[in-house]
Amino acid sequence: MKKIFKKIVIKILTWQARIVLKRYRPKIIAITGSVGKTSTKDAIFTVLSKFKTVRKSQKSYNSEIGLPLTILGVPNGWNSPVIWFENILRGFKLILWARSYPEWLILEVGAGKPNDIRSIASWLRPDIVVITCFPDKPVHVEFFGSVEKVIEEKSTLAFALKKSGVLILNHDDEKVYALHTEADRRTVSYGFHENATYHGTYPAYKYINEKGASVPEGISFKLEYDGNTFPVMLPHIIGMHYVGSALSALAVAHELGCDLLLSVNAITEYVTPPGRLSLIDGVNNSIIIDDTYNSSPVAMEAAIEVLRDINGKRKIAVLGDMLELGRMTEEAHREVGEHVASIADILVTVGPRAKSISEGAKSKRFAVSKIKNFDTSKEAGEYLKNEVKEGDIVLLKGSQGVRLERAVEAIMAHPELKSKLLCRQEKEWLNR
Repeated sequence: MKKIFKKIVIKILTWQARIVLKRYRPKIIAITGSVGKTSTKDAIFTVLSKFKTVRKSQKSYNSEIGLPLTILGVPNGWNSPVIWFENILRGFKLILWARSYPEWLILEVGAGKPNDIRSIASWLRPDIVVITCFPDKPVHVEFFGSVEKVIEEKSTLAFALKKSGVLILNHDDEKVYALHTEADRRTVSYGFHENATYHGTYPAYKYINEKGASVPEGISFKLEYDGNTFPVMLPHIIGMHYVGSALSALAVAHELGCDLLLSVNAITEYVTPPGRLSLIDGVNNSIIIDDTYNSSPVAMEAAIEVLRDINGKRKIAVLGDMLELGRMTEEAHREVGEHVASIADILVTVGPRAKSISEGAKSKRFAVSKIKNFDTSKEAGEYLKNEVKEGDIVLLKGSQGVRLERAVEAIMAHPELKSKLLCRQEKEWLNR
């Protein structure tokens, strides 16, 4: 019954969203890729909101239900029929009576199964499309059968772009940039590649000493565009991969005619949501790197690189299952273990798939006595309570289903702040 109700609700809200787009005619920025959609969306919103009236997808709303919710400006009803009914009523009001509406919509467009993006692209018709990354081991690949099928599905958005639109591609990803020869649209690129239209150079961390550790306080880099160089600072960001998100935001803003120098100033306000490489005070004067929102092989590797770049007394890597990788699951987890073996002092794995991480670490002669495997995040949290010492750096990273934020809560110095600092603190998540 729930499935039937959900299908009916999706059909009604999607129909309403299509009518709203025709009635109010907002400009649309659509973002897709297998990694980095949410961080790119947030970076674009940070800059563009200084110049225009904009609305962005909330959290990671990028599905067949998430897009209509954003377009209509209504919340997720979760399991409440009352809220879904109210959403439908609000949709009809928006259609029947003229209201103020954003000039621009910034939308994540994801694909969990075949034809997800094709069905959306048939009516979305964006003005700008940003494509972030097509990794060799993308999430959801088990539902597509191959990496090529995932790329084909997500590339559909490029061909849905309006003829007058702009395609903005990550030049550092060969599979993404290959679209510039296939899509008959004006194309610009961003990245560290020397031929990128919006070229990033000299990325570096700014460090401070905190609790006996050398901790990144932000990232600086230079933007080179059309013979000019602009120094850029991201004071609230750790994780070099976020520089790509910042570059894409600057590219979008400039392509829309926004002053580039003002955009560079605006991007300094860019912050990541909870659970995305957030630094949190831990018990016993430790430091937590909370990257528990979700995971994929590329994101996991990036998080491990951040652990490498922070100097503490000990480095503890708490790594959970990466889901929806299909036949690539074991290989992807083993490769993570091989990578983290040269960086971590203690390895904690959570979930059945993550045991292959420990196998990968062992293959690189990581001490078996320094590895602990747990089935659940709560079990891992109980272990960490007694293990974490002063000056330790603790990275926690895993897919959403592993719920590693529960382990973070166990070792926070101030658990009373969990509703503000941790991801998935809504009542609907806490009840699961």
